[in-house]
Amino acid sequence: MEKLEGLQAPQFTLSNEKGEKVSLSDFEGKKYVILYFYPKDATPGCTTQACDFRDAYEDFSNLNAVILGVSPDNEASHQRFIEKQGLPFSLLVDEKHEVAEKYGVWKLKKMFGKEYMGIERSTFLIDPTGTVVKEWRKVKVAGHIEEALATLKQLTKA
Repeated sequence: MEKLEGLQAPQFTLSNEKGEKVSLSDFEGKKYVILYFYPKDATPGCTTQACDFRDAYEDFSNLNAVILGVSPDNEASHQRFIEKQGLPFSLLVDEKHEVAEKYGVWKLKKMFGKEYMGIERSTFLIDPTGTVVKEWRKVKVAGHIEEALATLKQLTKA
């Protein structure tokens, strides 16, 4: 997959945890979008990452950014995850991994000697014009949210 940085972000419309349709175009001309793809609700790394975004949510909001998480989990799973962790942002349902494929994060993975297809933890920072201004692939959770926030601060400073 070629890098998306500097290119128009692939458009999408997905359902959130409440069954509402959310499109990337909803935010065009208005907000930065932190679009993060993660493998599975309520797993250790994904919970840590979601809670890190939760804890920095106000900082991102103050910089005119919206956070959207995407995984192949269904609405009910997303609802439970949001309620349990007190997440203040939407999680989008990509059960057929169509959006994950558009962003090049649906990959062959290995765990315990088994190969399977799944989400490669990745984050995309999309500006209000719909351009991917920064992408992080193969994200390590520790320190990632701080790095994303620092990048957004650099972009938004006058």
